[in-house]
Amino acid sequence: MLTVGMFLAGLVALVAGAELLVRGASRLALSFGISPLVVGLTIVAFGTSAPEVAVSVGAVLDGQTDIALGNVVGSNIFNVLFILGLSALITPLLVNIQLIRQEIPILVGTSLLLLVLSLDGRIGLLDGTLLFGLLLAYTAFLVIQSRRETRAANDEFAAEIRPADAGSWDSPLYMQLLLMAGGLALLVIGSQWLVDAAVVFARALGVSDVVIGLTIVAAGTSMPEVATSITAAIKGERDIAVGNVVGSNTFNILGCLGLSGITSGSLGLAVPEAVLNFDIWVMLAVSLACVPVFITGREIARWEGAVFLLYYVAYVAYLILAAQQHAALDTFSSVMMGFVVPLTVITLVVVLLGPRSREPRQGG
Repeated sequence: MLTVGMFLAGLVALVAGAELLVRGASRLALSFGISPLVVGLTIVAFGTSAPEVAVSVGAVLDGQTDIALGNVVGSNIFNVLFILGLSALITPLLVNIQLIRQEIPILVGTSLLLLVLSLDGRIGLLDGTLLFGLLLAYTAFLVIQSRRETRAANDEFAAEIRPADAGSWDSPLYMQLLLMAGGLALLVIGSQWLVDAAVVFARALGVSDVVIGLTIVAAGTSMPEVATSITAAIKGERDIAVGNVVGSNTFNILGCLGLSGITSGSLGLAVPEAVLNFDIWVMLAVSLACVPVFITGREIARWEGAVFLLYYVAYVAYLILAAQQHAALDTFSSVMMGFVVPLTVITLVVVLLGPRSREPRQGG
């Protein structure tokens, strides 16, 4: 019970820390005259991935590199299959045309890059530097591109991200700095508690650190994305629900693994053979699966969301059976590879090549 309490406390600290950090940094940036558009594309966008960064870097510093890698790969799988699946069940999700033309190809490209960098069994210092450098370039590209957008796009960010009102409690400079410092402190403490509890779970359940990272830690650190996407879906802001997941996945690979690789120094992050042979390929397949789903009428239907959710359940079931070397593993794998996966591929191809039953959405 103490370990469960520490895990939950760590999760709360991570979410609260990310919220305080984003609020303080956003207010501070706006105070210095930085546009709401730039703040939204950088500080706010990256803030939802702050728990993943804190946990992955903290795990590296503690020598638990398997948790760092499993956290990122597992979070990306969880974000698409679980969050988009659940959000689409609430309401069919619109897909912005820019996601199809630009963000999805970038996500697939970064997933492929991670696979290539992992082939030697290690994410080293140079690999981490490359990933983080690409993150900086990608962020600069988004900022430059967004400055050319219409005034309506800028006004949309300004409506959601406003400077602190004069006389409000978070308007003084010292208060904004305190919010940022408090947020960072909570992120550090929360990541430590979460990693420590995850290691205890792994040992008690007799599974590896990487399995815990791929499941419990990955789901826990994705809570900000869960809250953002589901809230957006309920409010009818359905393109935000999709954009949040796609952007977070790209940042997880470039930012979380980039910083983790840099933090690991000359030792690098060891890539477990099981992750290289299975989980990274699942992450890549999930990214590729978004392409036909997103472009068929530019909408994620409820049945597609249900398929995503079922696949996440199947993925977690496979990890549990494999970790326990359960007798049902071979049967489960045969059913998945011989029936479920081919049937899904055929369905996606038919939907992609068949007549468009859904009208393309304008301005989605």
